[in-house]
Amino acid sequence: MPIKLAANAYGKNAVNLSRVIRHAGHHEFRQVSVSVQLTGDFETAHTLGDNALILPTDTQKNTVYALAKEHFTGPIEAFGLVLARHFVSRNPQVHQARIEIVEHLYQRMVFDGHSHPHAFTGGSEKRRAVVVLRAGGAPPTVYAGLKGLLLLKTAGSGFVGYPKDEFTVLPETTDRILATECEAEWEYTTADLDFEAQYQQIRTNLLRTFAGHHSLSVQHTLFAIGENILKENELVKEISLVMPNKHHVPFNLEPFGQANTNEVFVATDAPFGYITGTVVRE
Repeated sequence: MPIKLAANAYGKNAVNLSRVIRHAGHHEFRQVSVSVQLTGDFETAHTLGDNALILPTDTQKNTVYALAKEHFTGPIEAFGLVLARHFVSRNPQVHQARIEIVEHLYQRMVFDGHSHPHAFTGGSEKRRAVVVLRAGGAPPTVYAGLKGLLLLKTAGSGFVGYPKDEFTVLPETTDRILATECEAEWEYTTADLDFEAQYQQIRTNLLRTFAGHHSLSVQHTLFAIGENILKENELVKEISLVMPNKHHVPFNLEPFGQANTNEVFVATDAPFGYITGTVVRE
């Protein structure tokens, strides 16, 4: 029976890059992790050990750093497009380049209402972009998103009307803490846009919807976020969301002669509900 190579790709993952952008009077600090994946005519490397068409992954790593000085001065989506076009245009054996960039977000420290020019704080939230470019002149596909965004609200959330059996002990509630560590990815309809403005608009929409939506479940809020983003932004084709339910369980204060009127909770790390969904246009 003949044997052949099926789908394959290779690249350099986790190219950790820090960039200081020096302005008059203040600095920007950017920290990203870049992953490059190339798909193309690489069969002979697998079957014959012929590396004539294999661009070394070390070269890919060096390319990221070398192009960062001139081209990593704005949104990560724009830098991803630069990298994808470089690898496809310079290597005819490459049929597709996929660039993923995850940014660790820093903000300048604020003292007495003024931003410090070169001291920063960071958090768990990360910004993410993926650029896919195919050879042959097809337009690139750009995905953007975020991960590690902690969201919590102390009102406007409940969970009732669910199935119950002999193993159900969860009480219904119309007043609970809703907390999640949100991950979102959306696909743009074009690569010719202001990525920074679009990202900030979509992130603000996400926050505003989460805060203002009367939630009957995490699923209910997930869909509302996706629906509002698609309604307000025609440049977004679809959006996928991951919203784990970070449980805050009321602690029983009765043994201590106290009533717990939804004020004292146990924050649990595990187990937790894991809710995902993709919202698209019909």
